[in-house]
Order: sequence, then structure tokens, then C-alpha cells
Amino acid sequence: MPPSSDTPPVIVWFRQELRIVDHPALTEAAKTGAPVIPLFIFNDKTAGSWTPGAASRWWLEGSLSALDADLRSRGSRLILRRGNTQQLLGCVASQTGAAGIYFTRHYEPHQAAEELTVAAMCEHQGLICRRFGGGVLFEPDAIRTKTGGPFRVFTPFYKACLATKGLKDPLPAPDKITPPPSWPDSETLKDWCLRPTAPDWAKGLRDHWQQGTNEASTHLEFFLGDALAAYLEDRDRPDRVGTSALSPYLHFGEISPRQVWHRTNLWADSHVAAGQGRIAYLRELVWRDFSYHLLHHFPHITEAPFNPAFEDFPWRDDAQAFRAWQIGMTGYPIVDAGMRQLWQTGWMHNRVRMIVASFLTKHLFIHWQDGARWFWDTLVDADLANNSASWQWVAGCGADAAPYFRIFNPILQGRKFDPSGDYVRKWVPEIADVPDRAIHAPWESGIQVDGYPRPIVDHRIARQRALGAYKDFRAKGER
Repeated sequence: MPPSSDTPPVIVWFRQELRIVDHPALTEAAKTGAPVIPLFIFNDKTAGSWTPGAASRWWLEGSLSALDADLRSRGSRLILRRGNTQQLLGCVASQTGAAGIYFTRHYEPHQAAEELTVAAMCEHQGLICRRFGGGVLFEPDAIRTKTGGPFRVFTPFYKACLATKGLKDPLPAPDKITPPPSWPDSETLKDWCLRPTAPDWAKGLRDHWQQGTNEASTHLEFFLGDALAAYLEDRDRPDRVGTSALSPYLHFGEISPRQVWHRTNLWADSHVAAGQGRIAYLRELVWRDFSYHLLHHFPHITEAPFNPAFEDFPWRDDAQAFRAWQIGMTGYPIVDAGMRQLWQTGWMHNRVRMIVASFLTKHLFIHWQDGARWFWDTLVDADLANNSASWQWVAGCGADAAPYFRIFNPILQGRKFDPSGDYVRKWVPEIADVPDRAIHAPWESGIQVDGYPRPIVDHRIARQRALGAYKDFRAKGER
């Protein structure tokens, strides 16, 4: 039976799961038969230093616009409010006579704290409060070591995940979402000024990205058909289209990890050549889960090293070198190509992310947090769990980290993973005419290019400096 006109509505509080497919909170709310009020609250005050960066805000506007269109196709709409989450949820609930609030769980420290305040508010106002999973494949509290603690190393975490019961199939979008008799007031995206105007620096982002669940599905289907079979070999090649580029869509929840997992397996089951590619790709989804597992159990990793021994590591302050790294003018072509790709498109190939992070922390000896904050502001897929865990992994102070003495040689990395220099030529056009043999180290062949610098630091000297500092650091800690 349809709900009566006096049936109290249910609020679905959208956060970073900006989709209507495989959205357990929305599905359960729709199943009640009660009117549903989809609500998004932009609260940029509680995150502290991790307020969404400029590139993330740019992406968010497109995501919210696409979500509103999807909701309207099912007779609903998205209500927008900006301000204190607890107060606004309580206010909308009071204004509409809502019976409860449904939402998806999150793991960032400020998000987890916010959930507690919302639960307390619901109890105080007599509201139903229901929280659902959906942002990860395996909930952080569900995967434990044999002694009941959290994992600190990826491989046993990965094995534990694979040993769990099979994942449920993704939920379809509700056929219809019952609207309330009257809609509460809504702000507009234009009110929020999420996108730049003066100056408008986002042309490169517009040229490379479109937001929404349809775009996410298109990216996934293209990847499965054109790149999954060769993923194991091509994922480290920035000169090829070898990855799915789904990270921003996953971060903003325009596609769920469960959808990606299910669709990848379904496709690979009918394509024998995708065997090893499937395993490698799905492993990356579990690595994403591992980052959230770490953030949930060790929330300090956003501000401090996972390994406390690195608290007093002798990082350097070098504003000039840091600026050269930011703008892609270090003199190392593979590093500069990555940093320019980041600035122009809001995204960088994962292999190159490791190279530029290693260069900053081990060649320039600049704190990993400085790099993490730059990525946070410039990445369209800036994700607190992955950003924190990955920077610490490269710097050598994180969970299951690469040893500190593992120092990527940017010249050899370029030659190995961009052998013809196609990636470098695309993003560093000043050196486009340099021969392949010299493209990753023009100065070694005596080639000088107008407008492009020589290396700001010698690799051999930087490597010895880093190894020496690490040796001294370890010796100091053992005394």
C-alpha cells in the first residue's frame, strides 16, 4: 500500500557516496515506503586542516549535480544545506517531521566523530538512526588478526579478506523514491562557489573529466575491454592507458567498490585472457580497503608517522626546492611530467606518484606531510586514507612501508616505465625534441634545453645524503 499523506519521511544523509545504485541507506529508506528526503550537507569546518582542497571542490560540484539529476529521474531531488551537520540534520528533521536519518558509515577521524554527534542528536530528538556500510569492500572492524587486533601488514590483510565469505551483489537503484508532500528549502550549488572563476584555473580538469555514475561506468567498461587483460604489465606504464582512472569516482562514491569488484569478475569470467589482470586489479581494490583499515584503527596517521620512531626524523625546510617540485621544474623529466600532469588534470599515474613522492622525501629530504598536503589540494581523487597511508609508505615511516633506504632513481624509473619518453614529451614539451636515449637525463648527453632546468640536486649525492641521515637516525635511536 502507498504511504498515507501523514506518513513521516525519512532523511537519507548523503556524504561521499554520491550515487543511487548500490546505496544501502537509500535502498532501505525507499523500502520503508515512507517519503524520502535526500540531503547533502557541506560542512567544511569540522575537517580542520583536511578541508576539501580546490580540485576536490571542483569535482564535488559536478558529482552533486549528477546525483540530483539521477534522483529527479526517479521523482526525487537533492536538498543542499551548508553548515553544522548536527544542527542542520536536526533542523530539517524538525521542519519535516522526519522519523529517522539513514546514512553511510565513514572512517575519517572527523567523519567518525560527526557520526557520534548525529547519533546523540537522534537519540535526543527521538529519531531512528541507521548507519550502513558501502564505502569499502570489507568493513574495518570485520577484518581482524587471529588475536583480534587490526592488521599492520598488507599481505596477511589481503589473505584475510579473500578468506571471508563472498561479497553480496550490488544493489540496484530504487525504482521510485517517494517524495515528501512538500520539500524543505534548499541552497544551490551556485551559492557554494565550489568552482574557480577569477582566475579560472580548471580548464585542464574540464578537458579531462566528467562527473557522475554514468561516467564512472563508462570508465570501468572501457578499462575492462581495453586494458584489464594487460593490466599486470601495463599498470606501471604512464605512457599507456593501462589503469582504470576510477579513483575519483570511487572517492566520491559515484561507483562503489562492490560494483567494481562484481563487474570485473563478471567480465573476466567470460574472458580467459583477463586472468592475471583480474587478480592484480582486484588486489588494488583491497589495498584501498587496507588504507581505510589503517585510518580507522590508527587515525593519527594523517598527522604523525605510523612508525613513531620517525617522529624526530631530520626533515629539511627548503622552500625553493619544494616550489620547483610543485611546478615540475626539478630537472628530472619523469618527476616534472608527473607534477605537471597533476596540476593540469588533477590526477597522476600511480607509478609516477611513487616516483615524485620518493623524490620529495628522499632526494629533497622534505617532509612527507608537505607532499601529502599538496596532493590533497591538487588531486581530484584526494582521499584522506589513501593519501596518508601512501605517502607514509613511500617515505618509509608507514605500515608495511617500503624501506627508507629504497630510493627510486628517477632516471632509471623513467627509462624503465616510459622507455620512448612519450609520457615525458606530453607533459614536458620543452624537451620533446630530445632523442629517446637522452630524454630522461638530457644533461648526461650534454644537451641543454632553453627554459628547462638542469637537475636541482644530483641523484648520487642526494642518495648518499639520505642513506647517511637514515644511518645516523637509526644509530641515534639505538643508543
